[in-house]
Amino acid sequence: MDLFRSEPVAQPLAARLRPSNLDEYVGQEHLLARGKPLREALEQGALHSMIFWGPPGVGKTTLARLLAQFCDAHFETVSAVLAGVKEIRQAVEVAKQQAGQYGRRTILFVDEVHRFNKSQQDAFLPYVEDGTLLFIGATTENPSFELNNALLSRARVYVLKSLDEAALRKLVNRALTEERGLGKRNLRVGDEAFKMLMAAADGDGRRMLNFLENASDLAEDGSEIDVQMLQSLLGDSRRRFDKGGEAFYDQISALHKSVRGSNPDGALYWFARMLDGGCDPLYIARRVVRMASEDIGNADPRALSLCLAAWDVQERLGSPEGELAVAQAITYLACAPKSNAVYMGFKTALREAAEHGSLEVPLHLRNAPTKLMKQLGYGDEYRYAHDEPDAYAAGEDYFPDELEPRPYYQPVPRGLELKIGEKLRHLAELDRNSPRQRRKT
Repeated sequence: MDLFRSEPVAQPLAARLRPSNLDEYVGQEHLLARGKPLREALEQGALHSMIFWGPPGVGKTTLARLLAQFCDAHFETVSAVLAGVKEIRQAVEVAKQQAGQYGRRTILFVDEVHRFNKSQQDAFLPYVEDGTLLFIGATTENPSFELNNALLSRARVYVLKSLDEAALRKLVNRALTEERGLGKRNLRVGDEAFKMLMAAADGDGRRMLNFLENASDLAEDGSEIDVQMLQSLLGDSRRRFDKGGEAFYDQISALHKSVRGSNPDGALYWFARMLDGGCDPLYIARRVVRMASEDIGNADPRALSLCLAAWDVQERLGSPEGELAVAQAITYLACAPKSNAVYMGFKTALREAAEHGSLEVPLHLRNAPTKLMKQLGYGDEYRYAHDEPDAYAAGEDYFPDELEPRPYYQPVPRGLELKIGEKLRHLAELDRNSPRQRRKT
């Protein structure tokens, strides 16, 4: 017996089921069905450089290989996780050899292309421009943020979607019936077990097949993979949530817009989705405080206090008590009267402060803690509002001399701001009737 002899390692199920032609490819009908843009380009021989943008496990690498096969092009692949400019240059040399010796085009597939920095991305440009190679990049991140404009202008972006139920069911059926899959074992997957697999896969075909293969290792030939088996195998499988990635910002955006749209149910759903995906509840608590000022403001000032209290509970108690407090704050914000008057007024004031530069503080508004400052006129003619009728110095001016007063803050006719607006209109009327004249420089 040879102790050092080992059996060859079998390929994973996902690799064994990799489609050999476009007809076997699952999903992305919006790109590959008859009459759709990518299919049309292929059939017309108009292959071009492109970016595949989509979540993991939807077939970006497989599709790139199939395109090369369909067009009889040489296929070179580079992983941005491991490669650098040296590997790019080597791929370019191979492309030149293929063109010179065999008259074949080369597709250079760059996986995780968003991991290349800007200068590394620029290294592709001359060879894409002169036709030395066709570039296909794959990314899970938004190309608008992660790829430079020069590369984007030379490649068309195709958005790949998560695999839906029909696509995932096709994958499972192929895995169970094809000989290169699990066909020899005569296994079955019931409807409830499939739903559990589909939920755990979360649109990721490779993940679905990995789960199925793991389950098959526990099943006897000719048996059914059932719910009990999957429960012990899957445990708490997290849904897709990439901290700092596209899904992260999409989901916090959906939560914020649900609150702004006065929809507590939608807001709770997106809060739950982010927690389920592994988001730090303290991050959400901080964002909820922002929502209180941006979208509710003075229409209901209690909202800010409630959100700060929820943040405090989350920090003090952790989960799950803290998450319930944050959920309470989220539903309160969604149901509260809405006003962005403070947010809009503050943005306008910031913009004008930047536009007008360092305008001097008028003398009457300056503090005069020293004798010299008093001699220079600091604080002269300042009117102490508490000494005026109704504690309001009608006609007083609080802007720089060079800047006309303007209403940055314009309360909306909702919630407490309804009353605030009435008061400000009353004060404006007092200003109009005041004999005081605006100071001039």
